[in-house]
Amino acid sequence: MRGQRAVVSAPGQVALQGLDPPQPQKGQVLLQALNTLISPGTERAFFLNLANTNPAYPYCPGYSFVGEVSALGDDVRTLKKGDRVVCRAAHQSHALIDASDCLKAPAALADDEAAFFALLAIAMQGLRKTRIELGESVLVVGAGLVGILAMRLAQLSGGLPVVGVDLDRRRLALAKQVAADEVLLSGEGLQEELRDLLGAEGADVVIEATGAPAAALTAFQLAAARGRVALVGSARGVTDGVNFYRDVHKKGLLVIGGHESAQPQGDSSPGYWTPRREYAVALDLLARGRVQTAPLITHRYNWREFRAAYAHLADWDNSAMGMIIEWD
Repeated sequence: MRGQRAVVSAPGQVALQGLDPPQPQKGQVLLQALNTLISPGTERAFFLNLANTNPAYPYCPGYSFVGEVSALGDDVRTLKKGDRVVCRAAHQSHALIDASDCLKAPAALADDEAAFFALLAIAMQGLRKTRIELGESVLVVGAGLVGILAMRLAQLSGGLPVVGVDLDRRRLALAKQVAADEVLLSGEGLQEELRDLLGAEGADVVIEATGAPAAALTAFQLAAARGRVALVGSARGVTDGVNFYRDVHKKGLLVIGGHESAQPQGDSSPGYWTPRREYAVALDLLARGRVQTAPLITHRYNWREFRAAYAHLADWDNSAMGMIIEWD
């Protein structure tokens, strides 16, 4: 059966392309897609060729794939036909993947929930490295998907209170519903409002999850003296106006980069877990109901509507959060 995959041929141009599913070789499995999840910030940035992306065209977008094993190499013993798994594969009907790069999705998880495994692991990058202690205040700048997931993880890590900041009231309302103890609208007077809320000059831990260059400056300013700032959002440009002496040096801030590229591929260590281990934790958290994703899903598209989904993504609709592609 001929399959389909999404291909970006140039900035702002995407189409579906025919795909002949290959037969798995040694150590490989062929997966038939159930659904994929669009990562709004990253996929939009690469689709539009924003700063700090530089994609090589053509490329296949996406990295949150849920599928069933339809065929496997003779030597694969860890999986069997019909197993439901997650992996970092693109938006496509079939994916040929090394069996070692797949994780079984717990039976308790719906396909939609399992699709959040990669974004939840991205949010973990800031949480794990900041070493939140029970009772420390945590501020998350940005109430997009990664930001809201980071808020929930901060709660699970003992952050108290966990405060969300964003420019959009609807996103803040959603954050308060599923992940934040308190929310604040970004704008003039934000520092004063945070001081009144916490009874202190800034938060112990600040996680920047917007990807907007100026948000790093906001994160530095809202952190308490000797606080920790984790930059999880991939900045799409250069941050201007940072007074490092005033905002970082004098405050004694610890600034942490939280990109996935810093993860080890072999052994885990405190603060630096392998991607596979992070994904396993993400699936376990989802399966146990400790992280809720249903309220975060705002749009669903059949795979035949992929171009419409990416047109919606390019428009940057603030109401768009979790966008599921269904591969029936």
